[in-house]
Amino acid sequence: MEENAESEESSEVGEKFYVKTEEKYLSCSQTTSDFSLKNFTCPQCGKSFSNKQSLKLHIGVHSGEKPFTCDQCGRSFTLKGTLKDHTKIHTGENLHTCIQCGKSFTKRGALEDHMKIHTGEKPHTCDQCGKSFAKKGALKDHMKIHTGEKLHTCDQCGKSFTKKGALKDHMKIHTGEKPHMCDQCGKTFRKSCTFKSHLRSHSGERPFNCDHCGKNFFRADALKDHLKVHTKEKPYVCCFCGRSFGQISSLKLHQKRHSGVKDHMCFECGKTFVRDAELKLHQSTHTGEKPYQCLQCDKRFKRSEYLKSHERIHTGEKQYQCPPFPWIVPK
Repeated sequence: MEENAESEESSEVGEKFYVKTEEKYLSCSQTTSDFSLKNFTCPQCGKSFSNKQSLKLHIGVHSGEKPFTCDQCGRSFTLKGTLKDHTKIHTGENLHTCIQCGKSFTKRGALEDHMKIHTGEKPHTCDQCGKSFAKKGALKDHMKIHTGEKLHTCDQCGKSFTKKGALKDHMKIHTGEKPHMCDQCGKTFRKSCTFKSHLRSHSGERPFNCDHCGKNFFRADALKDHLKVHTKEKPYVCCFCGRSFGQISSLKLHQKRHSGVKDHMCFECGKTFVRDAELKLHQSTHTGEKPYQCLQCDKRFKRSEYLKSHERIHTGEKQYQCPPFPWIVPK
């Protein structure tokens, strides 16, 4: 009887840890590796998943479906976990705090990424050009520069972008949306980063310092571009004419001259411009705005260069001087 009981017990144990197939028994570790195969593929982008539910959630990225809605602000999300992280913004729950600067984060992964700012660690390196990044996502976005992959296309003008966020920012050009307003001067901005940089113009804060000449800057990217003045580096080459530029923004602006793209449109008259600055200058013809004011006599001007020229009246500065005549011998 004891022998039968033991054999029954061993068979139960076997059923728990072995799966019978038509040909042989597979161990638990073997079946786990078989089940981990990514057999569920997205028909939109070809990305594969190990289960149907993960694929279903992923498809929501393409369809735009966001079934999980925040009951505090109405914002919707594709994933339940993203909603859960978002609700911490409303509750003020920041469980993970940086010991270097005191900044807090709702997710541990976000804190770990942030710590790399202090350590200078950039573990993710591009195998195409050697550029390194602190975040894996930043490397992934960077790789699209080499592959030319631009999945996010504007339905208004057809312009494509590597990142969804870049498309979202671009769409504000067409809608005219500028959600970030300065409470000091009332100026509005499309992008949060541009808004934050603008605030420094009021506070006078210039936290980014050049080691070569001591010049200070409002933004880190402005310092990075400035350093190329010292190195004489011009890494950005126009594929149309071969001209080189120190700043990628200068290259992009230059290439619009070749392509004829004018994505800055005046909503008053429909006229389009290559640069945002050109649009702003044009808009003053409709509004009559003269934002540049002389501190000496309060006279106002539409353009900064007009103000600079006017200020020379007060300073007595003469920008252009006639060179001495060579035939006149000084006494």
